[in-house]
Amino acid sequence: MGVPLKCFTLSFLFMALIFTGANALDEKELLAQSRNVETGKLQSLKSSSMAERSHDSLNERAVDNPDEIASMVDTTIRNHTERRNLGFFSCGTGNPIDDCWRCDRLWYARRKRLADCAIGFGRNAVGGRDGKFYVVSDPGDDDPVNPKPGTLRHAVIQDEPLWIVFKRDMVITLKQELIMNSFKTIDGRGANVHIAYGACITIQYITNVIIHGLHIHDCKPTGNAMVRSSPSHYGWRTMADGDAISIFGSSHIWVDHNSLSNCADGLVDAVMGSTAITISNNYFTHHNEVMLLGHSDSYVRDKQMQVTIAYNHFGEGLIQRMPRCRHGYFHVVNNDYTHWEMYAIGGSADPTINSQGNRYLAPQNPFAKEVTKRVDTAQGVWGHWNWRSEGDLLLNGAYFTSSGAGAGASYARASSLGAKSSSLVGSLTSGAGVLSCRRGVRC
Repeated sequence: MGVPLKCFTLSFLFMALIFTGANALDEKELLAQSRNVETGKLQSLKSSSMAERSHDSLNERAVDNPDEIASMVDTTIRNHTERRNLGFFSCGTGNPIDDCWRCDRLWYARRKRLADCAIGFGRNAVGGRDGKFYVVSDPGDDDPVNPKPGTLRHAVIQDEPLWIVFKRDMVITLKQELIMNSFKTIDGRGANVHIAYGACITIQYITNVIIHGLHIHDCKPTGNAMVRSSPSHYGWRTMADGDAISIFGSSHIWVDHNSLSNCADGLVDAVMGSTAITISNNYFTHHNEVMLLGHSDSYVRDKQMQVTIAYNHFGEGLIQRMPRCRHGYFHVVNNDYTHWEMYAIGGSADPTINSQGNRYLAPQNPFAKEVTKRVDTAQGVWGHWNWRSEGDLLLNGAYFTSSGAGAGASYARASSLGAKSSSLVGSLTSGAGVLSCRRGVRC
């Protein structure tokens, strides 16, 4: 016998009122305690190595991990997640990264939850999750050898894990490469932060880095100068190419929700044995050679490279290399390609490319309809490379030239998450690039 509609409706409304009432109370308590964290006294930092650091070593702009402040609402948040999975009270887009954290109106008090939302080959990048917060208050970069406390350079060179945030909007023009140390998160949420008109970010021989929420553009070649890379070391740097983000011999890297454009060389380049990388939710515009993955055809150490490229928007003014791959394994999944002038995906030296659920909109140029390009290689050679298109939406005459025998083991190494239907790409990538995040509202 069915339940009367009136009884069902009243029961549902009663449950909803209980749910929202409990949630409001939790938010008030969390807000009150988060203010205490923000006004807490900042303690000074003693330089130390990763192996030597102790719990007493604190940055003068670092505060204690606020996770315990939010412990009283963990059950409520789990209930939120379960209900969203059922479709109740959903603010989700189906993008698994965004739906992991963006529905929370108190994201700013729980910033480090972001580190648990990574997917793909870079999913284990924890960044500065296990360290203190560091608040960047000074956009200057007067001395790359002796950076001032409060600057971004001073933050990223420290030996201990740090979750780096920004006190206010700022444009940071770097005199030399920003050479990062391991276990760092640069989190631009809540401020409008540009790294522009000078050097940009170098991730070299380190691990566990998250770059999130930055505008990075108009990067220029710099070098032939001394630059500090840790509290205990600085050295001579030759000329850098002018990449927005250069990943060199590094692993467990996550580049998410950035807006990148118009740099001297690449926007994101990963070379020299780098691996375990996810490049997600970024907005790429106005650039020639967008993304290089793999150092050279002769550098065989890049055969270990695994990179996930997911939920990005490749937008106006792009020409080629989205990405251009060598040797390794590349999962290109649920991206929106709305512009290229030469090609979208290219490669050499037998990379495995697994293209799934993307939307490729070809340009009007009748000679640039092909998504793919094998660079300087005869068909008799590239015919054996494993490149496949599975569930891609090909528009305006776009076509993807597949190759290889479709070896299961090869594609298994180039698979890092479940692809969604290409018909959902518009929704999945609707928030690509830097988000406009404000306290007290969903990001």
